[in-house]
Amino acid sequence: MSKADNMLSILWMLKERKRVTAKQIANALEINIRTVYRYIDALCASGVPIIADSGHNGGYSLLHDFTDIPLFFDTNEQKALIHAAAFAKEAGYPFGESLQQAISKLKKYTNPEQLNKIHRHEEGFEVITAPVDPSLEAVLQELELSAADGYTLRMEYQTKNEESIKIRHIDPYGLVHWKNSWYSVAYCHLREDIRTFRVDRIQGLSRTDAEFERPKDFSARTFFLKNLLPDPENKEQLIPIRIQGNQPAINDLASHWLFGHMIIERSEHMICFVLEKDMAVHYAPFILLSYGKSIQVLEPQLVKEKLIEAASELLTYYQTLELH
Repeated sequence: MSKADNMLSILWMLKERKRVTAKQIANALEINIRTVYRYIDALCASGVPIIADSGHNGGYSLLHDFTDIPLFFDTNEQKALIHAAAFAKEAGYPFGESLQQAISKLKKYTNPEQLNKIHRHEEGFEVITAPVDPSLEAVLQELELSAADGYTLRMEYQTKNEESIKIRHIDPYGLVHWKNSWYSVAYCHLREDIRTFRVDRIQGLSRTDAEFERPKDFSARTFFLKNLLPDPENKEQLIPIRIQGNQPAINDLASHWLFGHMIIERSEHMICFVLEKDMAVHYAPFILLSYGKSIQVLEPQLVKEKLIEAASELLTYYQTLELH
């Protein structure tokens, strides 16, 4: 094990036992007893209050108050970290190997009673998301490191509607995970503006010698949502959509990632939200169509017409397939 791992192991041994000798530590970690002395000195120098008692029943112990500091997680904190790791893994967290190493250490340095509880909570908690492309891991790592360390990247990017690959130079400001996909919010040198790029459309990344400084207090999440959701202040461009339906359908609409943010009126069997015209015409009808007869669009007429148009096109399409 590395020096850091051994020192952490010594800390946990001191926490779990009232007193431990240098020989016991050396045997447990399979290191030289002189190395144990050096590690104890290093821990003391870093501020860990280790008490050394000499004599027949001597050994090392921790100052009692030190065992209560946040470094030593209680069972609920351990459980929360294990559960959070499950979410991160399913989302395609780019540092999965390091995450698993951390969880392994957490389990290794707990007492048997805590470990048993962790296993019980772990077995009863599962996360299911859409499959994540494992090839994105290296790209996500590079983007995260660039955002943290401030170096510009040369990016090969393929947009949704074009087959050709474009070369961009970007300053990544942050990563956002949304609806089972990863996005990089970055300053684009070509457009001279902050843009959002889907990570699965990045065909290649390489570091450059250029450096950048991320704007102070910049939030990739805030930027992403601001560009995704309609501007509630731009009332002239917003169209109210009023829907009635059964309670489960209305509840589901209220929790939708878009509609739920734009609700202006709601009751048990009715909901009204506002959208920009383009989104109301080209996006909302296809989402509402999936609710079938559980809802009814009351207004506007334009959205009702788009629903009829979309349903008719689907009907014609499948009837044509049957004829062939």
